[in-house]
Amino acid sequence: MITSFFLRAFDGKALLFLAILAAFAIAIPAGNLLFPPDHALHVPIYVVSLLGKYMCYALLALSVDLVWGYCGILSLGHGAFFALGGYAMGMYLMRQIGVCGVYGNAELPDFMVFLNWKELPWYWYGFDAFPFAFLMVLVVSAVLAFIFGWFAFRSRVTGVYLSIITQAMTYALLLAFRRNDMRFCVNNGLTDFKDILSFSVQADGTRSALFFASVAAVAVGFVIARAVTRSKFGKVLIAVRDAESRTRFLGYRVEHYKLFVWVLSAMMAGVAGALYVPQVGIINPGEFAPANSIELVIWVAVGGRVTLVGAVLGAVLVNFAKTWFTGVFPELWLFALVGLFVAVTLFLPKGIVGTIAQGWSALRQRRRSVRAEAGIDEAPYSGEASMKHQAAE
Repeated sequence: MITSFFLRAFDGKALLFLAILAAFAIAIPAGNLLFPPDHALHVPIYVVSLLGKYMCYALLALSVDLVWGYCGILSLGHGAFFALGGYAMGMYLMRQIGVCGVYGNAELPDFMVFLNWKELPWYWYGFDAFPFAFLMVLVVSAVLAFIFGWFAFRSRVTGVYLSIITQAMTYALLLAFRRNDMRFCVNNGLTDFKDILSFSVQADGTRSALFFASVAAVAVGFVIARAVTRSKFGKVLIAVRDAESRTRFLGYRVEHYKLFVWVLSAMMAGVAGALYVPQVGIINPGEFAPANSIELVIWVAVGGRVTLVGAVLGAVLVNFAKTWFTGVFPELWLFALVGLFVAVTLFLPKGIVGTIAQGWSALRQRRRSVRAEAGIDEAPYSGEASMKHQAAE
């Protein structure tokens, strides 16, 4: 049953996208590790890290598209789940520093020693083990999403009111993590990481492995999201998005469907944050900023809602543009981002991928109409053959 569920995710388009990801995951690390720096095919390590960060953003965008594009939940707080996953991984990385830190304390991270704390806070226990830390990446994000969703969806909060509440949630976490008594090094955040799984975080091989893991996470997230959206469950989600009251009237427990996809999306965002932290080398409360959550919604809108592939493409393109603009015209980036969002809203309401898909479908339909008028394909479109052809399409 589980096998058939995931097999729904695979068709020609999905396999093509996964093949591109696989080629990308192999080519970039190979370009860095196999070719010397003076070779034309050499990929510098900073490019590997930058592309790895883009892949983390792509997984985050996938999680937003899952709830916004297919269930109609416009979340302006998904940055909270991303940051929580990042903090869980950051706690593990801080515990790995041990005697290699400035103060050489095997139990306490350097910032705790500097602040004269005598013992490790209870909620830091267990983070010296990677399996526990990764489990917490999923559990913490899922628990917060479940608690928030349980109350919000049972109260039938929808539309702009739900979006505002999600933004309030991430802003509340921003304020909380800035407090000294949270013992997360306040605004400075967690940084100066040394090792992950006993490998140096700064080593080229580790950076390449983290990039590969990020691409693999995008592929797994894509398969899961596509399997969900192409199942009967996904059809109900679309019905909830388009006519929630009617779906509830038909007997579906709408809040249960919303809660499931909301928690799944939060866990995907948490994994994205966990992969992001060792590649950028820091996690601080700034990741909870509401502006970050708004920006990732723009990524999905630019790439195309209800496409999944569009969310990945939008995240990569917008962040590539951000990297270029902030390097060449740093003071113009925010204006460019706003202009991009306005232009997409006015001229590409379905996003890049959605517009291309719509245009391609219209072109194919026009070709079929022309051929039918010319009497070329009349036989295959009659009776049972016509029904089979429409089902295949």
